[in-house]
Amino acid sequence: MRAALVLILAVAAVAAMPRDGPQKIVGGSVTTINTYPFGVAMLAGSGSWFSQSCGGTIINNRSVLSAAHCFVRLSAAGNWRSRVGSTWANSGGSVFNTASIIRHPQYNQNTEDNDFAIVRISGTFSWSSTVAAASIAGANYNLGDNQVVWAIGWGTTSWGGQASEQLRHVQVWTINQNVCANRYASIGAPITANMLCSGWLDVGGRDQCQGDSGGPLLHNRVVVGVCSWGHQCAHSFFPGVNARVSRASAWITANA
Repeated sequence: MRAALVLILAVAAVAAMPRDGPQKIVGGSVTTINTYPFGVAMLAGSGSWFSQSCGGTIINNRSVLSAAHCFVRLSAAGNWRSRVGSTWANSGGSVFNTASIIRHPQYNQNTEDNDFAIVRISGTFSWSSTVAAASIAGANYNLGDNQVVWAIGWGTTSWGGQASEQLRHVQVWTINQNVCANRYASIGAPITANMLCSGWLDVGGRDQCQGDSGGPLLHNRVVVGVCSWGHQCAHSFFPGVNARVSRASAWITANA
């Protein structure tokens, strides 16, 4: 999902669409779960029908880090499952039911501030070459501007495009906070200290997109961001926006 953020302006309403739904990384390439064994395909549905709708990251043997906005429309634990250990969005690996979903207490649905959620599975993960926990950025993690970061997911490869069954990854760069804030100010969308912008500024063509919400943004294989929202996908002027993990590391650790 990238979050569905609708902002009412004085003269217009501008929609920053969610990076969710059964939707791929834009401008990237296919990869495998062996390279990213902490990657999780979050499946939404009911009864016997579930399909990939968001992403997530294994952070210990019972918990997945994802985005709070994924669980707004479908908030019940019974509507979500976690597929781990598979390169494919809707087959393979192991699928776990959900015991509970914990959204960040300061999550703001209007601005997507603090867009974090912990999904606790029923049971525990068994570690293997394709199932492992990731490291998350601590409160003092130093992440500068123009740093190489990687995003992974099963989302669309273009705005409104088709879903990817195979896991994909893409290299992007961190964007200066003030630059990102100034650009989003032009459409009335606030960039807070709890957000981290990434993309290929003034070039575009690389980004997370619909269906990648909740998936990780990685710096040296440390999770520094959670895919959250943006204006369309892979836009040259507007970067992608992630929830900044270092700002919520204490909450994540306490609730995982």
